[in-house]
Amino acid sequence: MIKLYQFPSFWDLPNISPFCMKMETYLRMTGLPFKAIKVGNPAKSPKGKLPYINDEGCIVADTSLIIDYLKLKYGDSLDANLSPLQKAQGLALQRMMEEHLYWALLYSRWMGENWPIVKKTFFGRLSLPLRIILPTLAQKTVQKAMRGHGLGLHTTEEIYQFGVQDLQALSAFLTQHEFLLGEKPTSIDACGYAFIANTLLTPIDSPMKEYAKSQKHFADYCERMKKLYYSDNGDK
Repeated sequence: MIKLYQFPSFWDLPNISPFCMKMETYLRMTGLPFKAIKVGNPAKSPKGKLPYINDEGCIVADTSLIIDYLKLKYGDSLDANLSPLQKAQGLALQRMMEEHLYWALLYSRWMGENWPIVKKTFFGRLSLPLRIILPTLAQKTVQKAMRGHGLGLHTTEEIYQFGVQDLQALSAFLTQHEFLLGEKPTSIDACGYAFIANTLLTPIDSPMKEYAKSQKHFADYCERMKKLYYSDNGDK
């Protein structure tokens, strides 16, 4: 059985990490047997990040590399019938979400008025003095990473403008079909569901969430994916 190491769940979402939620959703979509193992501190993971998997002793980190590995070993039931154009569109959407929208989402959580909510959620159960020291260190680390990426160099308004534009691109696909690439779910929907739900279905308010709320098909899409793959309401 595949062991999936990921962050604990909060906010009535499968996972508040879009990458962890993407990975669990993909495993549920494929029907591969797995066990989710909750990890609070990613420092000891292979690349210092979550999620990662252990498949009978084979450890793979990074969701893209994990999915490539799983497709190669177990087959590609989700994407086998996609055209080259659809595969290219899926890859472009994935890169947009993971390399751009992610940072705007991160900003909405770790900077500004929403920081107290995140601080309490992530660090509220720690004992003193860690409950005081770690949040400040973590926030500074996120801020430095955002500036290194480049998005953190912009104003708040500009960052949210970029994030809304990414959501508008996703909206354009979902106004055409029930899923991102057509009438049947494919692997890109594991990513799309994770990022849309983590924008729409959290206590974090932002212009991105307001836009997401204005797009009824976003809520319908999340409900559709939840019904298909999380109706058990628990770990596989």
